Amino acid sequence: MHDTKVDVVGIGNAIVDVLANCKEEDLKRLNLVKNSMTLIDADDADRLYEQMGPGMEMSGGSAGNTMAGIAALGGKGAYIGKVRDDQLGQVFRHDIRAIGVQFNSTPSTTGSPTARCLIFVTPDGDRTMNTFLGACAELGPEDIDEDLIKSAKLTYMEGYLWDRPEAKDAFIKAAKVAHEAGRQVSISLSDSFCVDRHRESFRDLVHNHIDVLFANEDEIKSLYEVETFEEALAEVRKHCKVAALTRSEKGAVIVSDNELYEISAEPVARVLDTTGAGDLFASGFLYGYTKGHDLATCGQLGAICAAEVISHMGARPVADLKDLINKAI
Repeated sequence: MHDTKVDVVGIGNAIVDVLANCKEEDLKRLNLVKNSMTLIDADDADRLYEQMGPGMEMSGGSAGNTMAGIAALGGKGAYIGKVRDDQLGQVFRHDIRAIGVQFNSTPSTTGSPTARCLIFVTPDGDRTMNTFLGACAELGPEDIDEDLIKSAKLTYMEGYLWDRPEAKDAFIKAAKVAHEAGRQVSISLSDSFCVDRHRESFRDLVHNHIDVLFANEDEIKSLYEVETFEEALAEVRKHCKVAALTRSEKGAVIVSDNELYEISAEPVARVLDTTGAGDLFASGFLYGYTKGHDLATCGQLGAICAAEVISHMGARPVADLKDLINKAI
C-alpha cells in the first residue's frame, strides 16, 4: 500500500467563477431559471458576461471549492482538473496553488478555452449559475494521476462532470485505483437536474463505487424517485457506507448502515450568497472524516463551514476556519 501523503484529492471541473449581484427582474429579463445551474455555449457566455454588473473572479468549480475549504482547515489537498494554456487557465492554476492545494494537471495546448461559471446572486442569497464548460469537459482517463490517487486517503469527485462519457470513464478509473489501494471514494451529486439526466448511471456509481455520498434533499429524492426525504434516507443507507444529506436551514442528516445523526444548521446573521454551501459542507465533513473524527463531529464541522461561506459573497471561506472549528471541538 502507498503511504498517504494527501488527505483528499478532488476531481472536478476546473472553472473560473465570476460572481455579481443582480435583481430578481434581471433574471427574468435574461430568461434565467432562478437557483439553477445551466450549461451554456461560448456565445451565451459572452452575452451574459456583458450583462453582469461589477463582480469578483476566482478559481472555482464545486470540487475546487471543497478542496479550498480543506486547505483552509489545515488539511492536505490535491486537485485534478483540465484547463487550457490561456489566461484563465493561468489564473486558475495560480489561485488554487496559492491557497495551498496541490495542482499539477498539465494544461491543454489545443481545444476549448478554460471554463468559466457566471453566477448571478439575488438579494435573498440564491445563486443562478450559467456554466461554459470549455476545456474542463474534456477531462478523460488519461488525466487521472494514479500515483496521486493511491497516495490520498480519499478521492472526492463532483457530479457535474458526469455529463460526458470520457469523464465517466475517468471517474470509474479513479475509483478503481483508489479501492485497489485500500482508499475510499466520495462523490457529491451536485445538482438535481444533473441527477435527473443521469439517474441510472448515478445509481450504479453510488451503489458500486462510492463510500461517502454527499447530496441535498432534492438530489437524493431524485436519485431514488421518491416523494419524501424519509423514503430517500431509507434507500441510501442500504447502499453507501456513509451518506451526508444536507437540508438547508433544517441542517443535515448523516447516516451509515447502523448510525443516524441529525445535525443542526449553524446560525447565520444574514445569508448573502449560498454559492458553495454544499461544497464547504463537504470540506468540513471530509476534513473531519480523514482525521478520524466520529460522524456526528464530521457533520458539525460541515455545518460550521457551510454557515461561514453563505455569510458573504463568494464560494471560498473568508473567516479563519481553523479558529471556528477549534472553538466547536
